[in-house]
Amino acid sequence: MMDLKKYKPIITIFIISVVTLVIHKLIFFLFLSNKLESNFTYSLPLLYAFFYGCSAVIILILLKVKEKSIDNVGFTFLLLTSGKMLLSYAFLQPILNSNFLNLSIEKINFFIMFIFFLAVETLVSIRILNDKQ
Repeated sequence: MMDLKKYKPIITIFIISVVTLVIHKLIFFLFLSNKLESNFTYSLPLLYAFFYGCSAVIILILLKVKEKSIDNVGFTFLLLTSGKMLLSYAFLQPILNSNFLNLSIEKINFFIMFIFFLAVETLVSIRILNDKQ
């Protein structure tokens, strides 16, 4: 049976992702044209799924590294975050190569989501490092 307390950070990131997605969709609905979002290369739910997936994998690996050697968690976080940055850049390529009229909005949207999930990962990683078991 899975120890839910051990995987609490993954559940927390999932809940944060869902709540943030709902808020994000609400902002688009209230302040921007729905047609604008429909022209995006990637839908908001797909982007959230991508970034949540990356975050979940990073946190799972950090939890495993912590079990073996807490001293390597920070270095592993930096390495995995660098890999996520490269993967995100590859994922961003179709947006950069798009000729969508409001491309700057889509780029800013992607960048804000990247920074948001990076901040969440960083905070969860700090909690993992500070958790003395």
